[in-house]
Amino acid sequence: MKTSIVYSSKSGNTLSVAEKIKEKITDAEYFGAPSYEAAQADLIFVGFWTDKGKCCKETEDFLHTLHGKTIALFGTAGFGGDKSYFEKILTAVKGVIPEDNKVLKGFMCQGRMPSAVRSRYEKMLEKDPENMQFTVLVKNFDAALSHPDSNDFDRAEKWAADILSCCEK
Repeated sequence: MKTSIVYSSKSGNTLSVAEKIKEKITDAEYFGAPSYEAAQADLIFVGFWTDKGKCCKETEDFLHTLHGKTIALFGTAGFGGDKSYFEKILTAVKGVIPEDNKVLKGFMCQGRMPSAVRSRYEKMLEKDPENMQFTVLVKNFDAALSHPDSNDFDRAEKWAADILSCCEK
C-alpha cells in the first residue's frame, strides 16, 4: 500500500506533528505539501492548520481532488483542550472530502499562535475589561504557547501507528 504524508503548516505546528508521524511511517513514499504526486498514494495522511473552524484553503483544495483514497486527517488548532471543538473541526473537514473516499479516525492537537493574535486579544480586553470571553482568549493563547508538546507528539505517533495497523489488516 502506497502511503503519503501531506501537510500544510502556517506556523510550523502542523509540520512538527507531520514529522512525528513520519517517524512512525518510515516507508511513506511522499512527505510534503499537497501535490499531484501525494495524491497517487492509497493511504494519505492529510495535515492542516485550522482557519476559522475548518482546514486551511490549500488543504481543502487538495482534498477536493482525492477520489477512491483512504484518508487520515490530522490538524492543529490554536484553541485546544476541548475534544468537542476538535471533533467539530474534523467533521467540517470531512464535509469537503468527496464521498468516494474512506475517511479514518482523525487526530487534532493544540498549536501555538502568532504573537499578533495575543496583541489583538489584549486590545479587545482593554476596550472591554469585564468581558470574560476576552479573558479566556488571552488565557488560551498563553496555554497554547507550549503546544504541540511531547504529549501531543506521543498521541500523534500512537494515532499514526493505530491507523497503519488498521489499514494493514
